[in-house]
Amino acid sequence: MSTDMAAVHIADLSLPNACRITPVRHADRRGFFYEAFRSDTITEAIGYPFRVRQFHCSVSRRGTIRGIHGTLLPPGQEKLVTCVRGEIMDVAVDLRLGSPTFGRYEMLHQVAGNGVSLYLADGFGHAFLALTDDACVTFLCSEEYQHGTMLHVNALDPDIGIPWNLTGAPVMSDKDAAAPTLAQAVDRGLLPTYEECLAHYEARRT
Repeated sequence: MSTDMAAVHIADLSLPNACRITPVRHADRRGFFYEAFRSDTITEAIGYPFRVRQFHCSVSRRGTIRGIHGTLLPPGQEKLVTCVRGEIMDVAVDLRLGSPTFGRYEMLHQVAGNGVSLYLADGFGHAFLALTDDACVTFLCSEEYQHGTMLHVNALDPDIGIPWNLTGAPVMSDKDAAAPTLAQAVDRGLLPTYEECLAHYEARRT
């Protein structure tokens, strides 16, 4: 999935079907400019169309953890995640049961202004820690939110082992704090399979 173009640099993460997108910034005495999103560029990199059907954002106080959030398949929901104010520690978690990297995570430090984004295909979980007050994160999503399709896994699950490096108790929603561990999500049949996700990716090519 790696590519290098004039407007952006796209690099695979260690988790298949997830990547880091870094725009090329053009600076002058006024400030700087960069292309934050190009559908054709991402489509070429991932191999199928990325169509934006929903845009939303969250604003969080320092020490807030949101996630781990995913979407059931169907309908699925690809995401392009960008920190546009403040600073976050962004995390992708492979929730695709049977994937060679199932249960593994990768962390991405995002700082507003550098334009770095995290792309996640269907079947991934996403979480982040707000490192500053008033941290604003935007999400471009391939599908509209559908009530009852959101998947929650506990971000503090020791078996996943995300090193949040907290200095105190995180700020979390009641639902996130009570979310099942990865093992519990497996036992309850909540997670999509790797085969289902691969078939879903292939269907998007047509």
